[in-house]
Formats: sequence, structure tokens, C-alpha cells
Amino acid sequence: MNGKKVFEKFAGEAVFIKTTAKPAIDAARKAALNRRGNVLYNQGDIEGARRIFLTTGYSDGLVRIGDYYKSKGRCLDALRMYWIAPDKKKSEEIIVKLSELIRNLIREGEK
Repeated sequence: MNGKKVFEKFAGEAVFIKTTAKPAIDAARKAALNRRGNVLYNQGDIEGARRIFLTTGYSDGLVRIGDYYKSKGRCLDALRMYWIAPDKKKSEEIIVKLSELIRNLIREGEK
């Protein structure tokens, strides 16, 4: 399907289109941002650190954010961070648990 046609129905409206393209960041700026993200994380500003790590694509930081979310019971948010990082092992652990949950819900619904 043509991407432009999909959004024609929103003509004249202020819409936000999410893309997966990351902004171009030079190595020095990226390193500085990652250091800032680490400082924010260590100070407890998890969301501030998350925004920086998502912008820079810093996989170790994203995994730490995922671990934090997982420790708080926010498994879907953790999965999102692991997926973006990408950390297949940690992603698969959550996917298996979610699959089991869905299977159990389906079984209960069939009773």
C-alpha cells in the first residue's frame, strides 16, 4: 500500500508519523550523550536516560533500562527495550512467558 495514501485521510490535521530512522549523530556527540544518559540512569532518572539511549541506539543502556522495567514488573516495556537493543536472549525469555500466559488464557476460555 502506498504510504502517502494511508495518510491522505488526515490531510490538514497535525499528525505525528513515527519513523525508525535515527538522527545522524557524530561519534563525539554520541559518546557525550551516552555519558549523560548513564549519569541520568545512576541518578534515578530512568525515563531521561531511556530517551537518550533510544536516540543514540546505545544497546547496553537500553538493556539496563529493560532490566529496570523488568524488575518493576513492566514486562512489555522491558521487552521493547530488549528488542530495540537487540538482546535476543532477554527478549526470548519474556516472549516465552507471554506465550505461556496467552496459551493459558486460551485454555481457560475454551472451558
